[in-house]
Amino acid sequence: MPRTSHQKILAFIYAMVLSFVQPRNLGTVLFAPLRVQLRTGKYREPDLVFMLAKHADRAGEDFWIGADLVMEIVSEDDPDRDIVEKRKEYAEAGIPEYWIVDPRVGEIELLVLSEGAYTSQGRFHTGDTVSSRLLPDFSLDVEAVFRAGRAK
Repeated sequence: MPRTSHQKILAFIYAMVLSFVQPRNLGTVLFAPLRVQLRTGKYREPDLVFMLAKHADRAGEDFWIGADLVMEIVSEDDPDRDIVEKRKEYAEAGIPEYWIVDPRVGEIELLVLSEGAYTSQGRFHTGDTVSSRLLPDFSLDVEAVFRAGRAK
């Protein structure tokens, strides 16, 4: 189960992505729990999920078929689930961009799909800004993301 700091980080990121995509009509951004079908019979519930407007037909009421961008906040109980397992599964599902937000080390890794596998575009820390490849001009201040998790 997500901890309070996990949810605060998610709420901050969701608000930032929403405030970017909504006025530009770029697509739909939602947060867990929302089922995303990765293949027949296999679903995940990413912490944050985004679908471009041009793929709106894949965003169903009961579940989405894939996504264009997913973000996971690494859970302390099983970090490999977010860092290893989901990385492989999201790549196999063809999700173009995956952000791994790791509060344990204060790092955000940006992964972009290339020839069926993710290529790291960098690991970003306090003092850095991470910018989406899928959403030009969208970026997050890494320090602000993790500060949100510590806010009272």
